[in-house]
Amino acid sequence: HCLAKKGEYPRALQLLSSLQSELKKLDDKLLLVELFLIESRTHHALNNLAKAKSTLTAARSNANAIYVGVQLQAEIDMQSGTLNAEEKDFRTSFSYFLEAHEGFMSKDDSTNGLQCLKYMLLSKIMNGQGDEVHAILNAKNSIQFVDDEAIVMLKEVAKAYKDLSLAKFTLILEKSQDIVNADLLLKTHLSDLRNELLEQNLVRIIEPYSRVEIDRVAELINLPAEQVLSKLSQMILDKKFRGILDQGTMELIVFEDPIADSTYEDSLTAIQNMGHVVNNLVRRAKVG
Repeated sequence: HCLAKKGEYPRALQLLSSLQSELKKLDDKLLLVELFLIESRTHHALNNLAKAKSTLTAARSNANAIYVGVQLQAEIDMQSGTLNAEEKDFRTSFSYFLEAHEGFMSKDDSTNGLQCLKYMLLSKIMNGQGDEVHAILNAKNSIQFVDDEAIVMLKEVAKAYKDLSLAKFTLILEKSQDIVNADLLLKTHLSDLRNELLEQNLVRIIEPYSRVEIDRVAELINLPAEQVLSKLSQMILDKKFRGILDQGTMELIVFEDPIADSTYEDSLTAIQNMGHVVNNLVRRAKVG
C-alpha cells in the first residue's frame, strides 16, 4: 500500500502478487479483498483499465463470500465509481460514489466522504446534469462541505458549462489548477469537458459561415489562431462537421450537410412492389 502511494507501482504489483499467493493458501478472504482493491488502484494509476477492472471484480467476488465492514465496502464502491467514470458511464459512477459517500459519512470519515462528494458532482456535470449540483449539496451529509475550495470550484464549473462559457470555464481551471492537478480524476474529466465546450463554441461560431478566416474565428473565441487551426483540423478528421482548411488563404470552408436523396430507395421499393403484383397475377392466371 505504501509503495503504491509513493508511486512505486511495479514494485507494489510484484509484492501484491506474492502476498496474494500466500493468502490464497491461507484462504484469508478479507485480506484478499483488501489486496485486490489495492492492486486495482495500482493498475488504474498505471492506466491499465482492463486489469484495474478484473482485480476489482476479484475483490468484489471475495467480498461477497464474507462479511465486509462498511468502511471497506465504501472503498470498493469508490473504486467502482472511479472505473465507471473512466469508461464515461457517469450515471453508474454517480450511484457508486453516492453509496461510498454515505458509507464513509456513517463512519465519520469526512476525508473520503468529501472526495466522493467531489466525484458525485463531477459525474453529474459530465452527464449534463449540472442543475442537480445544488440539490446534492443541500443533502444532510453534504452541507458541511459547501465551502470547501474544490466544491466551490465544481459549482462554478457547473454554471460555466451550463452557460457554454469557455472563457469562464478556462478561468476557473486556471484559478484552481492546484486543486485540479492534485486529483487525476478531476484533471482528466475537466480537461475532457473543456475540450467539449471548445468544440461546441467553435461549431456555434462557424455555423453562419460557408467560408471564414481562421483569424476571425480565433478572434471570436479569444484563442491563438494556431490552437484554433489545430482544433478545427482535428474536428474535421473526427467528422464533427464537414469542411476543409485552405492553408493558402488561412480560411475554413464549411460544407452544407448533404440532403438525403431517396430516389434510389423509392425506385427500389417501386420495383419490389411491381414484382409482387406480377407474381400475384401469374399465380392467379395459373389457378384460373
